[in-house]
Amino acid sequence: MLRRLSRVFGRARRPRPPAGADGPAPVWVDGRTGLAEAFRTLRANLSFAGPPETRTLLLVTSTAPDDGKSTVVANLGAVLAQAGDRVLVVDCDLRKPTLHRMLAVPNHRGLTNVLVQRAPVEELLLDGPVPGLKVLTSGPVPPNPAELLATPEMSYLLAQLRENYDAVLVDTPPLLAVADAAVLAPLVDGVILVVSAWSARVDMVQEALEQLEKARARILGVVLNRTRVPARDYYYYYYRYRRGREREEGPEIVL
Repeated sequence: MLRRLSRVFGRARRPRPPAGADGPAPVWVDGRTGLAEAFRTLRANLSFAGPPETRTLLLVTSTAPDDGKSTVVANLGAVLAQAGDRVLVVDCDLRKPTLHRMLAVPNHRGLTNVLVQRAPVEELLLDGPVPGLKVLTSGPVPPNPAELLATPEMSYLLAQLRENYDAVLVDTPPLLAVADAAVLAPLVDGVILVVSAWSARVDMVQEALEQLEKARARILGVVLNRTRVPARDYYYYYYRYRRGREREEGPEIVL
């Protein structure tokens, strides 16, 4: 995987655009863009990860801040819902939550209220921008995020949500910054690692993958984010796929 990522970095790496530069519209605003097609391809490739019951609860993390993991969670959740799945996205980034802003929902109460105050989760679910997409925001930022995510209450909540939805996408903090993603990785069906073409280095990706393996995570694949094909005028994603811990990799998909 790392050898192939090195080759992709060489083709896709590009400078960071100026501050304030507009990115592509999310898939629920415009479904005809290259971005939307890339997420539909990601959705299709996830279907090869195994039977639906073995890939219901998915954790999405990144190597570093600003890699675009929350963008991946929001757009992937939308295309899954557009395909008819019952989808829930959960903001477990209790340090710097952004999913609520991306999906334009309030964040007065959320996950931390469930874990700390035992609030019924059903009362805190919000409607996303696509029919069939539900959102559980982070709620108030706690002083001890990693400890809170490691409680039995969090494990029970994930098991409960897994039974009620076709797909649950868990947005977590960057893997190399804090321990939160590694704490949750053993509790989910699979992990997607988001890597930015603006800033990622192969050694960073290697360290992130090693941390996930130490946590006994099932690594579904890597999304290389913020890449661009020179001949087109919109952003693209590269999606790399391999089955679980197997060394055999699927074909490289370049959109």
